[in-house]
Amino acid sequence: MAASILIADDDAVARRLIENMVQKCGYETVVVDSGDAAIAALTAPDGPAVDGVVLDLVMPGLDGMGVLAKIREAGLSIPVIVQTAHGGIDNVISAMRAGAADFVVKPVGMERLQVSLRNALNTSALKGELQRIRHSREGRLTFSDIITRAEAMTPVMRAAQKAANSAIPVLIEGESGVGKEMFARAIHGSGERKAKPFVAVNCGAIPDNLVESILFGHEKGAFTGATERHMGKFVEAHGGTLFLDEVSELPLTAQVKLLRALQEGAVEAVGGRKPVKVDVRIISATNRKLLERVKQGHFREDLFYRLHVLPVTIPSLRARREDIPHLLRHFLARFSAEENRPISGISGEAVAHLAQLDWPGNIRQLENAVYRAVVMSDGDQLELDDFPLLASQPHPVTDIPTAPLMLEPTMPSVVSGSEIPIAPLPAAGTLAMLTATGDVRSLEEMENEIIRFAISHYRGQMSEVARRLRIGRSTLYRKLDEAGVPGHGGKSGEETH
Repeated sequence: MAASILIADDDAVARRLIENMVQKCGYETVVVDSGDAAIAALTAPDGPAVDGVVLDLVMPGLDGMGVLAKIREAGLSIPVIVQTAHGGIDNVISAMRAGAADFVVKPVGMERLQVSLRNALNTSALKGELQRIRHSREGRLTFSDIITRAEAMTPVMRAAQKAANSAIPVLIEGESGVGKEMFARAIHGSGERKAKPFVAVNCGAIPDNLVESILFGHEKGAFTGATERHMGKFVEAHGGTLFLDEVSELPLTAQVKLLRALQEGAVEAVGGRKPVKVDVRIISATNRKLLERVKQGHFREDLFYRLHVLPVTIPSLRARREDIPHLLRHFLARFSAEENRPISGISGEAVAHLAQLDWPGNIRQLENAVYRAVVMSDGDQLELDDFPLLASQPHPVTDIPTAPLMLEPTMPSVVSGSEIPIAPLPAAGTLAMLTATGDVRSLEEMENEIIRFAISHYRGQMSEVARRLRIGRSTLYRKLDEAGVPGHGGKSGEETH
């Protein structure tokens, strides 16, 4: 999914001109004709996601300066590029003081607008990363700090946000590296306990003989090596949240004591004489199917039902590929700043390839791949060769061993490749030109294959398929009917219902 730019201008001609240029730069657009409509779009709970704003300063009603003021009042951290028909220094100073990231003078040229958008989005990504790191360290991470635009994440985010408003035990399931701890921190940081401690425990990294001591504490002299009293993670998290990562790895003996602590709201330290009351919110996580562990006898069934009150399953990165370009932008901004490297972007070829990989290590693997590329790269933008461990991995597109015509990604004519692309470009497929007998295939047959490829690549989003193929949606459905493709939602599909 491309970054989305909100365009606010009361002049229909200028509005359409800016919209065309923004789209040619590779961005999605949301267009409004007034300042009030711009604020409504930016603040609506169910409104479109917006990454940046191109704002006309002179509009009837709420003008550009008024929009900037309301954006600041709402606490929105969206970069705004203001347009003015007058390049007076007073207008520029006022807009920049009001929070604008940049300004352009009407009529703006394509290259000037492209550079302005690129710089604004890169700066915004870096600010977002710095804020995310600061919030994580301070225990104030919220759901707004989670980078996602994927539809697959919508129900997950909704369930987690509801869970944040209560003390219900949450079990977060998902593959290693999908961001389970970040979700746990966001649940904590969005609830009533956000001012209290968030204590994370990796249950899979604790030696079996120390699990009880680390979780529940021990008294001085309770066992060999216990030279001083230790309060334990439960007591440490009193009033806040205890995050039990990889809870499925707990030994059965520790599971018994954990169940008792959850039931009674009290823990007894190793060597202690009386239990200590604790008030903790439990969030647990596992990269395994916990119910399968129960069936195998490795996890207690009664403890499972204590933890599995509100399950939240985070999809793998390969199930939310539209998030990859956004994650790339943020990781690149952070590591370029940390390593003091003047890297301006990632080439379209690299993003196209990275967006099609399966990423078994999920977000953590993607993050490390960008980190390595930033450190090792010699250029001012990352290329596919900067990801040597990944460049050799094939795209999940079947190659046809005949004379190929490469279906190259459609790139905007003005894009130089120095910016960070904000949408995964289509994988380069192959189109056979000849039949098995060596004859040239018919145009109709090749056209049908191209349409099928597009539908597969855009996961059945017919409006997007029609737009990318530059044909009307009705024309697309007609061609599918003629090709006899069932279940595509066109006329023939509708008549069967």
